[in-house]
Order: sequence, then structure tokens, then C-alpha cells
Amino acid sequence: MKVLFVCSGGGHLGQLYRLRSWWQGEDRHWVTFKQTDALSLLAEEKVTWAYHPTTRNIPNLLRNLFLAVRLLPTYRPDVIVSTGAGVAYPFFLLAKLFGSRTVYLEVYDRIDTQTLTGKLCYPLSDLFLLQWPEQREIYPKGVVVGQVM
Repeated sequence: MKVLFVCSGGGHLGQLYRLRSWWQGEDRHWVTFKQTDALSLLAEEKVTWAYHPTTRNIPNLLRNLFLAVRLLPTYRPDVIVSTGAGVAYPFFLLAKLFGSRTVYLEVYDRIDTQTLTGKLCYPLSDLFLLQWPEQREIYPKGVVVGQVM
């Protein structure tokens, strides 16, 4: 299976990296920001560096949209997995055009309000995963998988 992981650095990247026992045997590619944590964690991985900041930054949203337009037809992932933040949206937006399924894992620290990226990616997700049962109040179609620690 070809997996494309798309996320911001810091805690978003840390959450996906903690799922290593699941993805280590898969063909994978990462899209994230060129920051210290990513450079060390993903030193042996295939990585495409995204543009940041992304939160409410229209020029970088467009740059990341064009990045998705270039990467998706060449890598052709079976699934795109993300924990956010804003960099995920352009990839989820284009996923169906390239035949990719989408999985979004809502963040650990937002329990009773939606994140902006969660709100945007929720309708585009084939599977929307939650870390807290309380999150079902705001994402009724979400699946509670527990905390990714």
C-alpha cells in the first residue's frame, strides 16, 4: 500500500510518527515542514517539504495546492493520512481526483471544539478518527480510536 502522510511539524508530526508500527512496512512518502523535528525524525524517509505557515495564509495555501497537484499524480497514494494542520486541506481536496482514500486523525488536545483543519477535512475524509469519546459531539461520524501516545 502506498501511504502519503501530510502534516505540520511538532505535535502533528509526532502523532503520525507514533503510528510507526502500522506504517513501517508500507511504501510511504511524507509532506511536512522543513523543521528540526522533521529533519531528525524523517532523515531516512522520502519527504516533500511543504510551505508554512499555513494557518489562514492564502499564498501558502495556493503553494501547497500546487505542491499537491505535482505530487499526487506522480506518487499515486492509495491513502492520504493526516493529523493536520492547514497543509492537509489541499491534499484532501484533490485526493478523490487521483483515486486516493483519506484518513484524518483529529488532534489530541482539542476535545470540545473543532480545529479549523478538522472542520475543513471532515467532509472530505473517508475515515475520520477521534482520540476522545467527547469529540463525537462535534464530529458525529467520527470513529473513536483512543489516544495516540
